[in-house]
Amino acid sequence: MLIKLAWRNLWRQKRRTLLTAAALALALILSLMMRSIQEGSYANNIDNAARFATGLIQIQHPEFGDSHSIDDLVPMGADFIAPAAALPQISHRLPRLRSFALAAGDNSSKGALVMAGVPSAEQDYAKLTDKLVAGEYLNDDDDQVLLGEGLARFLELDVGDELVLYGQGYRGQTAAGLYRIKGLLRFPVPGLDNQLVYLPLPLAQQLFSTGEQISAWVLHTDRLNQLAETEAALSALYPEQSVRDWQDLAPEMAQQILMDKAGGLFMMYLLYGVVGFGLFATLMMMTLERQREFGVMLATGMLRTRLLLLIGIESLFIALLGTGIGLAIITPVLIYLKHNPIALTGETAELILEMGWDPIMPALVEPWLFIDQIAIVLGLLALCLIYPLWRIHRITLVDALKGGSHVG
Repeated sequence: MLIKLAWRNLWRQKRRTLLTAAALALALILSLMMRSIQEGSYANNIDNAARFATGLIQIQHPEFGDSHSIDDLVPMGADFIAPAAALPQISHRLPRLRSFALAAGDNSSKGALVMAGVPSAEQDYAKLTDKLVAGEYLNDDDDQVLLGEGLARFLELDVGDELVLYGQGYRGQTAAGLYRIKGLLRFPVPGLDNQLVYLPLPLAQQLFSTGEQISAWVLHTDRLNQLAETEAALSALYPEQSVRDWQDLAPEMAQQILMDKAGGLFMMYLLYGVVGFGLFATLMMMTLERQREFGVMLATGMLRTRLLLLIGIESLFIALLGTGIGLAIITPVLIYLKHNPIALTGETAELILEMGWDPIMPALVEPWLFIDQIAIVLGLLALCLIYPLWRIHRITLVDALKGGSHVG
């Protein structure tokens, strides 16, 4: 009976009901839009940065994280990586070799970061051809190299010129080689663009005399929320190696995201505060308008506890209505933004590129994000109901029948 009565009460004052439901829907729409785009941007930037620079997870020699030495390597063989490859959440596994060398042209030289991988696998994972601005991409068995555009400009070299690399190889051996430049890469991160030399893995292993060894196995999972679970599983499989995630490998980026997320959460809770005051005012208006109605119910024998339960059921119906309206409006918008992200332009895009991030804002559409925001909005409604329910509980029968608002 209370449920039936609560449903009827809602539609006796359609404007009041729709106003409250609209306030809830607005809160849900704005919070989901903000959080979805924010989390989508983070996921996109983490994925893009990881694909070329660090990967989401690396398996390294225990000393490599501190030494970055060409002497601290792990095996490249299939037997070594087989346990990791068997994990269903691992979507990519790539061997990479990384070291430092002196890069020289005809008239100048500069310290360079030498990175090597399997070109065909790296293209599938990192889409390096998208960053190619001159020349051609590498084949797996090439004896040529790719250069960062900034480094090529500093060394006054171009496609077809020869580059000298000189450094220290495995176990103190001399690493020296002369290579023709096959292409130039452009990266938004100046530090990478100005010092990168990219080689096919067999060529780099020959240069540094490492044999069938590499600096790290780079692993990727398509879902960031599986990262902690995957890292724990890999640590159990490789107890003698170091398993590191992107936050450990790129602490500067992790700190940037943490600070940006804190600012985003502050803005979101500020939004909740503004919407909450509006919702509270609406609920108080509903309570004051219905004082006489509540008095009649009490005078005809309804218990106060049942009256409070009735108001609670009405509020639940309004919450479901507001949530349904909000989801019906925002879900198609977020799905569209997931497949057609907002592209930033002008000075804003340049600033984001300088930070090493992609100047697009895709939406993240994940169940946990919707559940979190719905729970927060419903919690906001429950918080706003506390005082109106207290007013109803303390109302005096005589004043209620007169239409007053005195509480005893």
